[in-house]
Amino acid sequence: MAELRDCPTCGEFFNYTGVRDVCGKCAMNEEKMYEEVFRFLRRRENRAATIERIVEVTGVTESLLHKWVRKGRLQPALFPNLGYPCDNCGKLTNKGKLCESCASNIQNDLATFEAVTEFRESIVEKDRATYLADRKRR
Repeated sequence: MAELRDCPTCGEFFNYTGVRDVCGKCAMNEEKMYEEVFRFLRRRENRAATIERIVEVTGVTESLLHKWVRKGRLQPALFPNLGYPCDNCGKLTNKGKLCESCASNIQNDLATFEAVTEFRESIVEKDRATYLADRKRR
């Protein structure tokens, strides 16, 4: 079922159905901008253009470019300098929510946490075994 929302671009009310985050009018404007960006990038000499260059030439916002890359409309495999910001550090990435360095940092922290937890559990188990052995002697 649709819910009534404000369009983040123009402020108009629209029925949000889960398909688009903006009203129909703004969606049409975004689609026109997408076509312009895609036409620009389709030219061989522009395929390696940076985000700043695309913004300068086409007038589209960086956030809109990031949105299109995140949704898969502009593919970094075809246009290598495109990406969207990492949710943690802001560095450009083109898959997932985190860049490779943030993801590996989280994995390392998790491995360290698991090792510390295992070490603590082994100490507790060792203390428990010693206590039970002392009780049997008496």
